[in-house]
Amino acid sequence: MAAALYLYYCVQDNILPIRQQAETLLAEIEKIIGIKGRLLRRRDDDQTWMEVYEAVADADALQQALQDALATRPLLAALARHAEWFVPLD
Repeated sequence: MAAALYLYYCVQDNILPIRQQAETLLAEIEKIIGIKGRLLRRRDDDQTWMEVYEAVADADALQQALQDALATRPLLAALARHAEWFVPLD
């Protein structure tokens, strides 16, 4: 069953470099896993961001790819990233 991963975190400083790292991370994940992620922010809070990965067939592969990608992106890796997985209702 395909799942969706929602990763959210708060950014404080260095917003432009963090955004650049997030955008390159999304591109790397798409290249490696084939899932085009999206980067969002809260409508009422510019500092709360979310990465969304949908139609994830292999959660372990995505998690490993994210872990590997974060190893080369210290600004993103330093953030408290909260992950939530969702699946369709039966």
